[in-house]
Amino acid sequence: MRVIWAFFWSFLLVQMMSYVVSAMTPGVTYDFGQASIFSVVITVLVIALGALIPNEPAEQH
Repeated sequence: MRVIWAFFWSFLLVQMMSYVVSAMTPGVTYDFGQASIFSVVITVLVIALGALIPNEPAEQH
């Protein structure tokens, strides 16, 4: 379920970011396919980053 929610939010946020950037940059068009592929890449990075960060509290501060 965590993977589904990570993909859902990354998909929405990347689509919005891609649309806004393409609207503000002259000569650039919005590409749904490219933004979808980028959202999959972001999802994989977020899940990998979550797996790398330890859950245990720090022993020494």
